[in-house]
Amino acid sequence: MTTTTAILSALAEEQHGLIELLEQPQRVERAGRTFWQGRLGGQAVVLALSRMGKVAAATTTTTVIEAFGADQVVFTGVAGGLAPGVQVGDVVVAQQFMQHDMDVSPLFARFEVPLYGRTLFDCDAGLSEHLFAAAQSYLARSQRPADLGQPAPGAGLHRGLIASGDVFVGRAEQSSQLKAALQVAGHLPLAVEMEGAAVAQVCFDYGVAFAAMRTISDRADDQAHVDFAQFVQKVASQYARGIILELMQLLSK
Repeated sequence: MTTTTAILSALAEEQHGLIELLEQPQRVERAGRTFWQGRLGGQAVVLALSRMGKVAAATTTTTVIEAFGADQVVFTGVAGGLAPGVQVGDVVVAQQFMQHDMDVSPLFARFEVPLYGRTLFDCDAGLSEHLFAAAQSYLARSQRPADLGQPAPGAGLHRGLIASGDVFVGRAEQSSQLKAALQVAGHLPLAVEMEGAAVAQVCFDYGVAFAAMRTISDRADDQAHVDFAQFVQKVASQYARGIILELMQLLSK
């Protein structure tokens, strides 16, 4: 039986690189979105932009499962580094996701998703292991950009918890307050972004395997907006394309 992998990209630059490599591409318009079906590395795939924020990402994820029969979902994008040692140009492969802006206290514990009895949503262990191996293989042949220009030693690779929320964390004070609140509750995210937890929750609902990677574009501080477009073009989009191609090769074995 053929497995269909949905590859969701947070940024158009990441998706364009994959569309260019798509075999037998077919464009489909649905739910106000553009989806691309075809084959990548011999594997059946459907490509889509998640759009920004949890609601948009949840809608996109639901559509690739319901309308396109996706058996597994892989997400690529950028994130702000939160944990010490997670630096610009590094890659984080998620093991779990949580919503840092979920707060229905005192009815439920802060950060707990109501009626689920949980705060954390796990990524699929097997698919995530393949994604981590793909990232490891690709990054071993790559170099970390220094100041988006001269190359420096290779990028770091991490795996662990990522926090999502409908807010761009772009100030040092904001980042510090967020980390403090999460640490009080016993959570130590490596990075922060705006979509992954919603995708994880939808995949949990449908019983669909999910894995995600994020390239660290900033340290979620006062410099988070600096040269963002250049970083996406020169670093994040290249990482996404290279790592996804490695993943497709691993999944075909």
